[in-house]
Amino acid sequence: MAAQQNSEERQPISQPLTPEEVSPEQRAEMKRAMKENDLVLNPGDYVDGEKTLEEKSKQVAVDTADITGDRIVVPTYFVVDDTDGEQKALHHIKDAEEISDVIRQARVDEDGNRTWN
Repeated sequence: MAAQQNSEERQPISQPLTPEEVSPEQRAEMKRAMKENDLVLNPGDYVDGEKTLEEKSKQVAVDTADITGDRIVVPTYFVVDDTDGEQKALHHIKDAEEISDVIRQARVDEDGNRTWN
């Protein structure tokens, strides 16, 4: 990683949360993997330790229609700020307990603003 940036200087990471935000290349690769392989997990669930934080933030585990026909997108990784101010990517399956811990730290004040403990 290049010179470390503090939380005020780093660029925000935008994760795909809607079908329109999923790259066409990733969508095509997921469809190909589903057709050609006998997978235990969704194609986007697999962990690749060689990916950068930015690449992990764009990886999608699920991009499909639910029973109502609405398209659902689930990121593979959730990018969070670590206690030392650095960002890290938590895998939505492998790191589920740590993700829950992060969510429990979130609080909302009387004005509806999110604060973190």
